[in-house]
Amino acid sequence: MTDHAVTDVETRLAALEDRLRALEDEREITRLILSYGPLVDSGCAEAVAALWDEDGVYDVDELMMDGRPAIDAMVRSANHRRWIAGGCAHFVGPPHVTVAGDGATAVGYTLMIVNGEDGFALRRATANHWTLRRGPDGWSVANRTNRVLDGRPESPDLLASHFPHAERT
Repeated sequence: MTDHAVTDVETRLAALEDRLRALEDEREITRLILSYGPLVDSGCAEAVAALWDEDGVYDVDELMMDGRPAIDAMVRSANHRRWIAGGCAHFVGPPHVTVAGDGATAVGYTLMIVNGEDGFALRRATANHWTLRRGPDGWSVANRTNRVLDGRPESPDLLASHFPHAERT
């Protein structure tokens, strides 16, 4: 092989490795985000909290949680335990993930479905914006912000912030 052919193969191999790394990152992040629903609905408080950085933030309309202990406490709370005992599902839709080096963002939806006297009903639909970072042990959540999709402008704004080049009408 000539030096030029070797360089071409090395360049193509490096590009392929970069593409594979991007796919692996997106898959790992997607799996992390999609694990939230089953973990929170099964009451696995420690595992839910471990999705976040030690000092990660979970900002829900009615609740601000700073750090893993606060997230763990939310899952262990009497209110959350009542949701589980009554039957609920936090359905997390597939996220749209953008990776940039050791950081990433994702947006998507979560539906909270609860069991009631007349069967299952949608309790709320939320817009979600995730900020993630890669650490020595893989990806974790630095910040997750949820806003109810009830007509307030901040909810679609949260989704649109992930797509800076998209023009809103």
